[in-house]
Amino acid sequence: MELFAPLRRFGRGRVRRIAAGGATALACVFVLFALLAPSDLDRLSPLAFLRVPAEGLLGVVLFLVLPTRARRGVAVLVGVGLGVLTVVKIMDMGFDAVLHRPFDLVLDWPLLGPAVGYLDATAGPGGAIAAVVGAVVLALALLVLTTLSALRLTRLVAQHRLGSARAVAVLSVVWITAAIPGARIDPDAPIASGSAAAFALDHARQVRAGLLDQDKFAAEAVVDRFRDTPGAELLTALRGKDVIVAFVESYGRDAVEDPELAPQVGAVLDEGTRRLGVAGYGARSAFLTSPTTGGGSWLAQATLLSGLWIDNQQRYRTLVSGDRLTLGAAFERARWRSVGVVPGITYAWPEGAFFGYRSIQTAGDLGYHGPRFSYSTMPDQFTLEAFERSERAKADHEPVMAVIPLVSSHAPWTPTPSLIDWADVGDGSIFKTMHTGDRPAEAIFTGDPTRTRADYRRSIEYSLNTLVSYVETYGDDDLVLVFLGDHQPAKIVTGDNATWDVPITIVTRDPAVLDRVSPWKWDAGLKPGPRAPVWPMNTFRDRFLTAFGP
Repeated sequence: MELFAPLRRFGRGRVRRIAAGGATALACVFVLFALLAPSDLDRLSPLAFLRVPAEGLLGVVLFLVLPTRARRGVAVLVGVGLGVLTVVKIMDMGFDAVLHRPFDLVLDWPLLGPAVGYLDATAGPGGAIAAVVGAVVLALALLVLTTLSALRLTRLVAQHRLGSARAVAVLSVVWITAAIPGARIDPDAPIASGSAAAFALDHARQVRAGLLDQDKFAAEAVVDRFRDTPGAELLTALRGKDVIVAFVESYGRDAVEDPELAPQVGAVLDEGTRRLGVAGYGARSAFLTSPTTGGGSWLAQATLLSGLWIDNQQRYRTLVSGDRLTLGAAFERARWRSVGVVPGITYAWPEGAFFGYRSIQTAGDLGYHGPRFSYSTMPDQFTLEAFERSERAKADHEPVMAVIPLVSSHAPWTPTPSLIDWADVGDGSIFKTMHTGDRPAEAIFTGDPTRTRADYRRSIEYSLNTLVSYVETYGDDDLVLVFLGDHQPAKIVTGDNATWDVPITIVTRDPAVLDRVSPWKWDAGLKPGPRAPVWPMNTFRDRFLTAFGP
């Protein structure tokens, strides 16, 4: 047996060398990923890693000159820093895919709550818990792995000082040679990379801006020209009208202009214009620029209703803890019955009191007994029918102003209910006969993009058809409908470089109402054209109150 001992020792030694080489290779992979990986999924490709990171070269030089005692502690700090860098890049990828922007280290943490709520609604409590646990484990694993990788590579540099110095010298020449002419592997991948430092600097600037934003917002909120306007001087040109402000979830400019979406959605709007015209209604349309895109509907709604630019959760929380005059409160002050019909709210909503509604009807208050359609708690048709029954159908009802965020066109945009006869809506049980879907919510990112875009288009068509049908069925001389999108859909639908614009339309049978908005020069009909006016969404409140004031 002793004859084979040297062979066994040789075999064990070879295994150890292979394992050590594999561990070193993995350490290099983790460090290079942290330094070179882009923060945009669309730019994540093998070419992105065929670059020379300046930060890596400086790191090797640092460990070559550091004394032995300090080297390990610095390596731990560097490893943790690389782990944090990697976690933030991954969060940027997620935010970019949904919200078209990077993650804000100061302002975006509160958005993780709604994200978990979305998972709970679409994937169930188990799926939401699994996603949260998985995210935490992944973040901790990355921190551990990058730290171990930095320690391993530091030891390697110390053991091979001469070879490390020569490698840095050669790669530095390559870096400088590539940097001077700006040599690139592809348009988004310069060979001489400093992307990790630039990424960290961008987020540092973002952190500073986030910390200063609260004071900036306070200065903006002080200005309110309608704060002290008496009710008798508000909205005088709409006396006796029922006014509905309906937000159509994810109804963005791409729905009416993208070549893959616009022909069908445009046909719905053109046919709606024709149908409503036959019934005596006129319409004017334009665009508003939303403060958000891909998600964050409540930010857009708060922006339109308050006249302030609400593009982050810190601003939203500050807003709802104040006393800013909202459109709902203005109508209430002018002696309308102001109501908020919010089918997407399934929990306590204390901030709803800020918006000035006399009555708030959440999902549990609307009496729906049908199925849930993925994220959507109920079809838009049921929401509008429930509102009609509870408010406008009452004999001699006082003029009502309602804000209604519709949810049937919320991601993942499938399944979409069908429009039925309004007399058959009842308590919503009839919708149990409709297909409620078996496609997982994450399929909008992992499935066929063409199918996702088609699902989105159909959901927008349904919501628009429902609004047109509602006006045909329940409209009268005293109805004024304002409907608009809250934000553009996720990038999987719009692609890169989409605007943040959303369509907005006013529908009424009273020519005097349209005369009031004629100075706005909005386009006639339900569909805004490519040259229709574009306003920032926060300007709408003041323009609306001015147009319909004394």
